[in-house]
Amino acid sequence: MNQLNLDPDLPENVDFERIFLEGIPLMDVRAPVEFEDGAFPEATNIPLIDNLERHHIGLIYKEQGQDAAIGEGLEMVKGPLKRQRIESWKQFAEQHPEGVLYCFRGGMRSRISQQWLYEATGIRYPRIGGGYKALRRYLIDQLNENARHMQPVVIGGRTGVGKTRLLQNLKPHLDLEGLAWHRGSAFGRHATPQPAQISFENALSIEILRLVKRGNPFFVAEDESRNIGARHIPLQFFEHFSEAPLVVLEADLAERIEVTLKEYVDDALQEYVDLFGPDQGWEHWADYLRDSLTRIRKRLGGEKFQRIGGMLEQALRLHYTSDDTRGHEAWIEALLTDYYDAMYGYQLEQKKERICFSGKSDQVEDYLYKNYGIESI
Repeated sequence: MNQLNLDPDLPENVDFERIFLEGIPLMDVRAPVEFEDGAFPEATNIPLIDNLERHHIGLIYKEQGQDAAIGEGLEMVKGPLKRQRIESWKQFAEQHPEGVLYCFRGGMRSRISQQWLYEATGIRYPRIGGGYKALRRYLIDQLNENARHMQPVVIGGRTGVGKTRLLQNLKPHLDLEGLAWHRGSAFGRHATPQPAQISFENALSIEILRLVKRGNPFFVAEDESRNIGARHIPLQFFEHFSEAPLVVLEADLAERIEVTLKEYVDDALQEYVDLFGPDQGWEHWADYLRDSLTRIRKRLGGEKFQRIGGMLEQALRLHYTSDDTRGHEAWIEALLTDYYDAMYGYQLEQKKERICFSGKSDQVEDYLYKNYGIESI
């Protein structure tokens, strides 16, 4: 410990509310594997030690104790490697002078990173007291508290009515599907993976914190089940969310087909092309459609699955050979009427006592403004 010569006067920050309300940039010096398991929206991972180094040092710690582990870490991260990591911290600190850094518990790793940065650059970059663990605990506590006070108004409606489109045109709003990075249906996954469950919970708690601390207005959110793809909404939030007033958005079948085609075909294909390039992107996207349909095979039944699957393959061939997306309208219509509508009808029946209004998009916007002060952007 003494060989590190850690400066006890380097700054520490424990104003967690300000950090999250203002979106202060966070330098996360934990190993990448820790960051992937759970992080904050404003955080950038610039680790002191990588995954292999962390694993090796952890073994030394278990077998020989803290001092030996620290010595091994200092031996592993030195010379050019140390200078490289300090340079990355320096760039972040210069780009975000208002930011803070942290490790898991606010202990040795964050103090070493802070010390090395100071010695090399003179920058007195603050660290989080208690580290990631304290920030995470704060957000859990805040979600428990704020969920009891928040004032959501929920937008429901059949698949394809344009709930997300409407939501994004209103303020204040909470985009649960955006936070979970999933469209909330069997066809809802994106080209890139969903965030870790803990990262989703952190982001949700921050958004609720901002709403409640900035006047606690009524806000609008989409009607969701507790699961959004592979992520689940924390129970303390969902219990209050599921009791909120429900506004049902309506649209005719032609509008719903148009909206669904844009989401599942135009937007989804573009995501895969951007990620993998034109040829591989197309193949990945086509597989995504096939796999999504297969996921609901049992619920559809064999005959409907074969029929809609045939329509899908025909549409893909037309699209690939002629760049014509109109063929997708047939399988989308069948999917909406033969699968989603029956399912939504049952779900809506369970919530009928919460319904306070039903109407088209412009009628819903007018109702939300007059009754809850929710404005159109």
